[in-house]
Amino acid sequence: MTEHVLRFLENKKYAQIRYLLRDENPMDIAQILGEVPEESLPVVYRLLPKELAAEAFAEMEPDQQEVLIRSFSDRELQDVLDELYIDDTVDIIEEMPANVVKRILRQSDPQTRGRINEILHYPPDSAGSIMTIEYVSLKKNMTVADAFARIRATGVDKETIYTCYVTDRNRHLEGFITVKDLLLASYETQVGDIMETRVISALTVEDKEEVANRLQKYDFMALPVVDRENRLVGIVTFDDAMDVLQEENTEDIEKMAAITPAGKPYLRTGVFQLFKNRIPWLLLLMISAAFTGKIIQIFESALAAQVALTAFIPMLMDTGGNAGSQASVTIIRGLSLGEIQMRDALRIIWKEIRVAVLCGVTLSAASFVKILLLDGVGVSVAAVVCLTLAFTVVIAKVTGCTLPILAKRMGFDPAVMASPFITTIVDALSLMLYFTLASSILNLA
Repeated sequence: MTEHVLRFLENKKYAQIRYLLRDENPMDIAQILGEVPEESLPVVYRLLPKELAAEAFAEMEPDQQEVLIRSFSDRELQDVLDELYIDDTVDIIEEMPANVVKRILRQSDPQTRGRINEILHYPPDSAGSIMTIEYVSLKKNMTVADAFARIRATGVDKETIYTCYVTDRNRHLEGFITVKDLLLASYETQVGDIMETRVISALTVEDKEEVANRLQKYDFMALPVVDRENRLVGIVTFDDAMDVLQEENTEDIEKMAAITPAGKPYLRTGVFQLFKNRIPWLLLLMISAAFTGKIIQIFESALAAQVALTAFIPMLMDTGGNAGSQASVTIIRGLSLGEIQMRDALRIIWKEIRVAVLCGVTLSAASFVKILLLDGVGVSVAAVVCLTLAFTVVIAKVTGCTLPILAKRMGFDPAVMASPFITTIVDALSLMLYFTLASSILNLA
């Protein structure tokens, strides 16, 4: 599809482009527009039907949206804003430079500006920042017939109408009801008689990741957001929750690899920005790794007396790093999903110790046989290596499961305590243990 659009664009066959795109999904159109040259983007965008164009606009990357906004007339910009949901408009505003934001707000009516400012008022990582204030509200003294009449009258501009929320005159949340419940009830039935009163909600100031996880846990299509007085102020829909979870997962992966999160797709991140995101961590880890070199220098005489010990250092360090990474990744993911709580710390450590013992004994036995058969060293050297290996695995797994929990306890992101830091710590501890055992068993000076 993209190749056809680009070919038609090159040959200025705009009617064919319009015909190709008119029945496509907005997300697919946004992806196609992402491949269109910047100077031709406004031309192709203007070929789309008005409603489809607005839906595609909401799915485009911020830099492409900025190009289009700068090319829009005031009337075109107003038409696009009229078709967008408030939360989508807020998302766009948050990514735009100040002069573009001023123009967007200038083309919005006073009521819309008030709603936008209401959402922008909330902290950037809160439920309030990702909610939409466009929802269907009902009263419990309404009949089912009244409820359907209200849905038809107000639902056209709402992001979802499947779940409706029941509030009192002061907007206090009293319950919710689905369209399915309404369809299966008689028209004379009152909403209050069939609504669900056990409502799971979120506070406006709650962390957006926790809210997204809650929505996923209960398989809701939307989750009501209330203030501290239980007044309904908005809802978080499942599509926004999916965006949050994807964003948080990407951020965790980058932190676990010792990279400062970029917040942009890789191909849209500049070389210098990637450099800035990576170099501080590399410098920090390089300095911390200097301790490993210092330990080797301290035991230089032991290595000189038994040169064979040097050959096994990479295996010990790599195995320790791998073992620690296994534990840390498992714990970090459990903390992220809410499967692990701070109160589980002792249970986790005890479990990882048992796993580490089993892994350490197995690896040591396999290594002992391999060293004797293939490496041609004595039993005493093999014993030193294998004992160190077993203890290293235990140290690594305990360290790997403990550091993320401590980070969470201290208010840091557990992903920061992933592979690089754990590997550095385990390397230093394993080398100290290795040379201490070697000095004792092999009687090295």
